[in-house]
Amino acid sequence: MVDHQATIFAVSSGSPPAAIGVIRISGPRAKDALLTLAGRDFVPRQASLARLRDPQGAVLDHALVLWFPGPRSATGEDCAELHCHGGRAVLDAVQRSLSEIEGLRPAEEGEFTRRAFANGRIDLAEAEGLADLLEAETEWQRASAIASAGGRLSSLIEGWRDASLRAAAEIEAALDFSDEDDVAQMPARFAEELDDLCAEIGELLDAPRSEKIKEGFRVVLAGPPNSGKSTLFNALTDSEAAITSPIAGTTRDVIERSVAIAGIPFSLVDTAGLREDGNEPIEAIGIARARAELSRADCILWLGPEGEGPSGAWEISTKSDDANAMQKAQADHVVSAVTGEGIGALKAALVERARAVLPKPGEAALNARQHARLAEAHAALRAAGQQRDLLLIGEELRQARLAFDRLIGRATTEDMLDALFSRFCIGK
Repeated sequence: MVDHQATIFAVSSGSPPAAIGVIRISGPRAKDALLTLAGRDFVPRQASLARLRDPQGAVLDHALVLWFPGPRSATGEDCAELHCHGGRAVLDAVQRSLSEIEGLRPAEEGEFTRRAFANGRIDLAEAEGLADLLEAETEWQRASAIASAGGRLSSLIEGWRDASLRAAAEIEAALDFSDEDDVAQMPARFAEELDDLCAEIGELLDAPRSEKIKEGFRVVLAGPPNSGKSTLFNALTDSEAAITSPIAGTTRDVIERSVAIAGIPFSLVDTAGLREDGNEPIEAIGIARARAELSRADCILWLGPEGEGPSGAWEISTKSDDANAMQKAQADHVVSAVTGEGIGALKAALVERARAVLPKPGEAALNARQHARLAEAHAALRAAGQQRDLLLIGEELRQARLAFDRLIGRATTEDMLDALFSRFCIGK
């Protein structure tokens, strides 16, 4: 069994070799570790140069040392950082010496952040935002994640939780000074204030979810065989991911690529050519998968005959460089993957569409777990506003507070925490 009271250490910077390698230490014996390696005390929150030695007295490295006494530290515990030279042998030697100190052990994945959560330095919503920040690959993902990691969502939840507590206090006061639990004893404007609170929460529940930022705005290229889907797909992804050929039915399966355009995440999907006579078994499977992709798309680029695509699809005329190619009379975009004509305009239009439906950078966005818990709170508050019995109103308000607590981590399960913090790297 893992000892969660032990002092832990790990490299918290990038993989060596690098100019600097940061080794983080957290736990009750962090100060002892500094005394063992550096032989002296350090002024809190002030960088100091020190010579690090192993238990036998041999010099390990010259490093900058930072000392953060708890609870004013990243984890809420005593913490230290050793900013060493970033060679692999140096970092291995320092960690080997740390492991020889009684009460110290290597950290597990996400253990520093988990301790920060356990010690109240961050809440669960902030921890989830930090996990998203570490996984961010586009500017849009980074901006959204940093809002959650910085407490934007947590601030909203705390405000709504406080409002539910005030409502509960009003109900308790009404019960204390009433002989009968009757609607006549309800505090003034109570139902109206609950309606306003539910309306605020409902706006966030209806807003785009954070999963969309991770998955990207999903664009599906569709049309009959040999309509130019794969060539356009390659042009949009700046790759040769899809095989192009004048032979109909070359694409037999779904090909998906994640790309960033103007900092916004996209998932571009090339599909098998749609036709009714695709009876060859493998091609038939590809066509079935292509039709399934259409239902998942945020935007469909239709390269087939004009007016025959799915409802709402963008009409795309391809091969504008070919004088013999049939062009659409009312195409949304006319492009040539060969010359590049229209590709920039198509990308700009996709960016504009994505900006309209993705969560805005800096705004709170819910993941699936958060959405479920907030929906529970919303339902309980709605029920409280519809009740006439003060005791039942009080119970609904208690259920709402419990949902808020689960959302930010005041009431949670170890399995859920294990799943979250396993997303973090060792050293974070």
